[in-house]
Amino acid sequence: MSLSGIYMPPNYQIHKAPLSSVRGITLLAILAALSVAGRIALSSIPNVQPVTTFVILMTILMGLRYGLLLAIIVMILSNMVLGMGIWIFPQIIAYCVIVVVTGIFIRPVFPKLSLFVMAIYAGFAGMLYGFINTLCQIPLYGSTYFLAYYLAGVPYDTMHAIGNFVFYFVLAPLLLPLLNKLINQHFAKS
Repeated sequence: MSLSGIYMPPNYQIHKAPLSSVRGITLLAILAALSVAGRIALSSIPNVQPVTTFVILMTILMGLRYGLLLAIIVMILSNMVLGMGIWIFPQIIAYCVIVVVTGIFIRPVFPKLSLFVMAIYAGFAGMLYGFINTLCQIPLYGSTYFLAYYLAGVPYDTMHAIGNFVFYFVLAPLLLPLLNKLINQHFAKS
């Protein structure tokens, strides 16, 4: 079942849509609101939240700039509710790495990838997030404890990966056509 190729925007340069575009900001705000609401609503289940799926979708549809901006906005806004601390910096860095990997390696081949492969990638992004997050915290606890700290987080990373797989598998077929329609209607005219 290959949904990704069907919903990829046409050949116009959508990734060059200015960040000052009202329509781009609106799309960013909608996905940020959905991401923040999903993260807060599911906060009782450790590491299971739809943020990664929304970040991946935004990066695929709108490019690196929009993906990075979404990741940063979601982490700041959701942490204002869930608790702000020094951990926000590794979270933002981890999501930025996911955006860059998605933008450079996944976005160019996205039309050729099946829904299942993309869901697997979303799961992998959960594990990558945990690894990068742990790596960024070395200055806090030292490199001596990296392995112990990372291994202690693997069950949470696994929950993140499973949640990402399910969220992508369920949400992508629903959101890709809607977001693509919005993009085609508004940005193709620009």
